[in-house]
Amino acid sequence: TKRTVAAFEPAMDYCVVKIPRWPFDKFPGGDRTIGTQMKATGEVMAIDRSFEAAFQKAVRSLEITNRSLLWEDPDWNSDSEAAEDGLPLSPTDERLWALMAGLRRGVDAEALARATGIDPWFIRAFANIVVMERRLLSETLDEQLLWTAKRLGFSDEKIGVLTDRSPEQARDLRLQWDIRPVYKMVDTCAAEFEAQTPYFYSTYEEENEATPIDESKAVVLGSGPIRIGQGIEFDYCSVHAAWALQKEGIKSVMINSNPETVSTDFDTSDRLYFEPLDEESVRDILENEARFTESHDVVIPPAIVQFGGQTAINLSQSLDAAEMPILGSTAQSIDIASDRHLFEEFLSRVGIPNPPGAAVANLEQALNVAEEIGYPVLVRPSYVLGGRAMEIVQNATELVRYMANAMEAGGGRRVLIDRYVEGREVEVDAVCDGENVLIPGIMEHVERAGVHSGDSMAIYPGLTLTEDEVDTIVDYTTRIGRALDVRGLMNIQYVVAGGPAYRSPGSPNGTGQTDVYVIEVNPRASRTIPFISKITDVPMVRLAIGVMLGKSLPEQGYQGGLRKRQKLVGVKAPVFSMSKLAGVDTYLGPEMKSTGEVMGVDHDFRGAVSKALLAAGLMLPPRGSALLSIADRHKAEAVAMFKDLARAGYKLYATKGTADTIRGLGIEVVTVPKRLSEGHPNVVDIITNGTVDAVINTVTGDREVLQDGFHIRRAAVDMRIPCFTSLDTARAAVESLANGSGGYNVKPLRRYLEGG
Repeated sequence: TKRTVAAFEPAMDYCVVKIPRWPFDKFPGGDRTIGTQMKATGEVMAIDRSFEAAFQKAVRSLEITNRSLLWEDPDWNSDSEAAEDGLPLSPTDERLWALMAGLRRGVDAEALARATGIDPWFIRAFANIVVMERRLLSETLDEQLLWTAKRLGFSDEKIGVLTDRSPEQARDLRLQWDIRPVYKMVDTCAAEFEAQTPYFYSTYEEENEATPIDESKAVVLGSGPIRIGQGIEFDYCSVHAAWALQKEGIKSVMINSNPETVSTDFDTSDRLYFEPLDEESVRDILENEARFTESHDVVIPPAIVQFGGQTAINLSQSLDAAEMPILGSTAQSIDIASDRHLFEEFLSRVGIPNPPGAAVANLEQALNVAEEIGYPVLVRPSYVLGGRAMEIVQNATELVRYMANAMEAGGGRRVLIDRYVEGREVEVDAVCDGENVLIPGIMEHVERAGVHSGDSMAIYPGLTLTEDEVDTIVDYTTRIGRALDVRGLMNIQYVVAGGPAYRSPGSPNGTGQTDVYVIEVNPRASRTIPFISKITDVPMVRLAIGVMLGKSLPEQGYQGGLRKRQKLVGVKAPVFSMSKLAGVDTYLGPEMKSTGEVMGVDHDFRGAVSKALLAAGLMLPPRGSALLSIADRHKAEAVAMFKDLARAGYKLYATKGTADTIRGLGIEVVTVPKRLSEGHPNVVDIITNGTVDAVINTVTGDREVLQDGFHIRRAAVDMRIPCFTSLDTARAAVESLANGSGGYNVKPLRRYLEGG
């Protein structure tokens, strides 16, 4: 409060609800049971005057695709006479929705409390929400009913669904009756004493405590709950954006719903709104912060959508449609980059190649395109987070299976079907002022294309790229930034096709003909912004804010083009939480699975990769044994790795086909049955009894083959030993064995950046 002493007894006049964010929208096949093993990747928090209102606000903040509080699983329909039959009332991530479904079917609140062990007080509160749902369905919507519903936390969208209106019609009616939220300060003393915490939540009452800031300001949209595909990296960007605005003399207003983040500390920004990151809340806050000029014109502060990940970018289109100002790249530029169909047309116009394919609106078109370009194809929806519903598809049967998921994930927008190009993947983060495009560095992925960038090890600088490949990437990045009129940050992913699929850093570059294709452009901050900012010492977020406020890059002391590389190497490695998620396959593909990352820095690649592997828990022990099961098409590439393992003194175990290859090289190997029905000890036995210290199991995209090796990969995860499904990652780990434990330096980051 800045006013009361530490001995002050808090007096609360608000209720706070926290709900965990589970990853089962990513892993529908995983074990959804909630127990003593934590499975959530993040959480949301909501504040309001009553439990019902805070609860509904928290559910809105979860940001689960197509899942409002009205959602029910079609499989819950039961023919049984008992209304609660068929509902998952045991502890799972879906139990909240099951409870609501039970109440709607007339199950007694006390019976639900007995069945679940949940305190009846909470069940009765949920019942209050269901009673209001029934009123909205059956009664004429008048001013008093709408006011009461908003007091209970009903969103415009939910009111619209229940009264047969669009969300915009419900909002218009609300504003017509002058039903607007007011904002209350979180001050721990219930307004009994004066407080100075600029930390607000919305509610439907009379007095508004958040009067507009009467100075230049901008609203930073945060990223909501931490989940796979959208983690703490966007909090880093949001916080640095708030600080950069303050340095420029602009007041920073933050909107976020995540209690775990620095952006929701009350002293990070000039004002914090703890609210859901949806269209209704953001528009209400922007209108609340509007001020009037002397000529009575309304000035709405601009929103910054580039730093809150996919959540904020997705809001750009609805804010633009509502004529709300956006700072930085325009909503049109964002739409061109985010919509697969528009992006495909854009690349064609500017003459930059992307893998052959087309955007489709239905299954028939998808099958025709796939037949024309040939399998395997990559299915990619628009406006998605963390590779959601992206798949490498091998045949028409699989395409039928995955198209429905892709259409749903993309919100009905067109889905891109393009040829899967296997090659080296390269990633670039850039700052553009509309004319100059600054590239702090180029990152090369260890894993070839087809593994999501968030699950790949990335190396700065691109140590195996030729000068021609670097020049092409810089040229394409510059042309895209200018043609899209990007103002701020953008992230571009490329695939370099042709030539060797993988080269160990330091090996000859080779002379094979290569082609550089653009895979996608993200018109926002990416998860690699903290990595590339730290490894190059380029303050990318601060530069982007400067550009948004009208300063060119040269005015901020930076020129366009590729910045001279630092005399160091950085390796970013993913971190997974698979041991906590039973039933989930660890196989890496286009949909992201990692929950975090680590960074290794050293003067050379071997030192940096050793640090990254150690930090990620993927380092192979100096001496030990390994189980190898390598797909047929990878066996030739794996020969050098087999020899390196034998040279390191490793005892090798392998499934039959792989063992035959190893034995043919004159290396000793023990053949182990792959199928559990073929006797003991089999592949799972030697993992679970501690015989092997690591597993390398590469697979093709074939679903049957994937299922065949599932028990191998799960056993390795459950035993918490390194398990590699990408040959490229495995080779990097095996090469690091030669380094030993003393093959890297230990210095402060500043020493590396200064070349010391």
